Amino acid sequence: MAVHHLLRRGVSGGSSIRGILLASQVLVLAHCSCGHTGSSIFIQLSFSSPAAQEIGRRPLSSAAAGDAAAELRGAREDVKKLLKTTFCHPILVRLGWHDAGTYDKNIAEWPKCGGANGSLRFEIELKHGANAGLVNALKLIQPIKDKFSGVTYADLFQLASATAIEEAGGPKIPMIYGRVDVTAPEQCPPEGRLPAAGPPSPAEHLREVFYRMGLNDKEIVALSGAHTLGRARPERSGWGKPETKYTKDGPGAPGGQSWTSQWLKFDNSYFKAGSGPSSSAY
Repeated sequence: MAVHHLLRRGVSGGSSIRGILLASQVLVLAHCSCGHTGSSIFIQLSFSSPAAQEIGRRPLSSAAAGDAAAELRGAREDVKKLLKTTFCHPILVRLGWHDAGTYDKNIAEWPKCGGANGSLRFEIELKHGANAGLVNALKLIQPIKDKFSGVTYADLFQLASATAIEEAGGPKIPMIYGRVDVTAPEQCPPEGRLPAAGPPSPAEHLREVFYRMGLNDKEIVALSGAHTLGRARPERSGWGKPETKYTKDGPGAPGGQSWTSQWLKFDNSYFKAGSGPSSSAY
């Protein structure tokens, strides 16, 4: 996969890196375990200027904040129940990432700047090539949104993503809530802001996409570690096999080809394995 082009070009310095995926309109948190130093580093990245960070966030009174906190707790518990019955951890991570990954640091105006604003619920964006299959994630999460209507789609997508990482064995991610939803499909970002599968120059393609968000090479590699979860499906991305011995029986919907043998466990196996869907390993 494209991230291995960055690894081979010395971006990681031979390190063993564990990346967690949580991109949002306001922050990305990447946890990197660097093998050559033995240190753990938390990198917090602003996805906009300090002034622009207040755009797309909603101030709340004390009473409203209390109600919102209760709804968020309830939504989180229902996401946990959903994960236990459907094993949908990977697609919920992908849902949160793809809603957030349209961010462009060079655009100051909200919502034109993209980011975690709930726009992915609209059909026009769900039909973007990079979002193939995410309608299934929306169908899973919609009953929770209906039950806790005070939680915005933007917040719910990120809450579900972070909860899925934690429930898969990853760290508990400090969250910030208060994202505002866009209100119409006309506010969706243009297609083409997310990474493409199998570009001619993978490393340069990743840089083009992620530099636009304000990330550097090391952070791109850490973020890519989220591929330790989930599978590639050829009918969606054009990559991988229809099924392997690790995926033919699920859990969850069967099929696809994973990057790791334990594709519902959040760890750094993706970097250790060094193989993607083009490999016959998984």
